[in-house]
Amino acid sequence: MAVTHHYEDVPSAGTARPATDVSHYLAEGPVWDGIRDRVLWVDIMSGTVHSGRLRPDGTIRAEERYDFPDTAGAVAVAETGELVVAGAHRLYYRSVDGAIRAGKRLVSGADRRFNDGKPDPRGRFVVGTLGPGEELLMRVDGDEATVLDDDLTLSNGLAWSTDGSRFYSIDTWSKRIHVREYDPATGATGSRELFMELEHGAPDGMTTDAENHLWVAMWGEGCILRISPDGRIAARIDVPAPHTTCVQFAGPELDTLVITTATEHLTAEQLRASPLSGRLFTVRPGVRGNPPYLWNGRIPETTTR
Repeated sequence: MAVTHHYEDVPSAGTARPATDVSHYLAEGPVWDGIRDRVLWVDIMSGTVHSGRLRPDGTIRAEERYDFPDTAGAVAVAETGELVVAGAHRLYYRSVDGAIRAGKRLVSGADRRFNDGKPDPRGRFVVGTLGPGEELLMRVDGDEATVLDDDLTLSNGLAWSTDGSRFYSIDTWSKRIHVREYDPATGATGSRELFMELEHGAPDGMTTDAENHLWVAMWGEGCILRISPDGRIAARIDVPAPHTTCVQFAGPELDTLVITTATEHLTAEQLRASPLSGRLFTVRPGVRGNPPYLWNGRIPETTTR
């Protein structure tokens, strides 16, 4: 059944189709690992990272599951295959042999946890928090943690322009997408500016394509919006699940959009109306994405098993 949303007047760029059979409570953060030809994603509240193969027909064959000690807000992969995962209050590091080490505590509060995160153009891990308010966005590089924002309602999607010089970040409950200048070499940032404010739904995860457009998952709206560099909503992808959470281009040609969704906060009636909620979806929107940034693999000197 189609999901009714507020963006029906936006030109359609297609409808996503189910790519997996399993329904997750809060699937998030798809990652294309082109070195190992796999898609990674997380189910946040179960503390799991999943791995699967993207088939030519757009379906994803789930292959492996990695369990972490608490939540798994986001995952990133190093060139050599190590993983960094945003746990509740710290980062976890998984070696290729499966050993998991815990980094030091970086955030506090029983009602606060790490949320969405991605490597920047030089592989430093940028990650934000979800909680009662005044949420953080920080960049972690080995033992060094730098706070970029400390006044957010809910830190969420992250993306960089094709050349890495502009950094976009979402503050979900304010419905805002921020932008700032970004020096890929040093990580230095310019002042934060408002890129756009969405009228309907809540912007969640996002990515950019090779034409410098943003693709934004709209929680509660059952769609992905394509937004031009000048802040114009140019197209939409319909998804038969109201809570779309994140998007990422994947595949050898980076021409397949992988979309995660959730069942979180859906009533029994809503689940009956949208029974595919919680699955992963894919679509080929007719544009290609940018090669994903890899985590630099820098692990803090002090970690614990």
